[in-house]
Amino acid sequence: MARSRYNFAEPGRPHFLTCTVVEWLPVFTRQEAVQILFDSWAHLQCHQGLRLYGFVVLENHLRAVAQAGDLPAVWWRFKSYTARKLIDLLEARRAEAVHWRWSSARSYAGGEGLVAVFAGW
Repeated sequence: MARSRYNFAEPGRPHFLTCTVVEWLPVFTRQEAVQILFDSWAHLQCHQGLRLYGFVVLENHLRAVAQAGDLPAVWWRFKSYTARKLIDLLEARRAEAVHWRWSSARSYAGGEGLVAVFAGW
């Protein structure tokens, strides 16, 4: 199991996660790197019970709302936020979200998504 200095307040519930690349290197500027991430998520959805509610992948970090039985094993280093903080963040970013190249915003706007998201919440 991966070690983390963070604890999940409510295991088994969705959490807002932020994951950063070591030294903030821009590894997600290449489609191949992002595809590896998407393939990993698809694998975790099939085999580890990952439920992905939404995400955005930026050049040197990613953010996601996700749920799994053992999220610390899925996410190596993360920050977890409360629901109030999540709502504030989503409200602040709603207008520009569909313009992000690699995000789940298209799935919620009726377009074709990049990775399956659980929208039934």
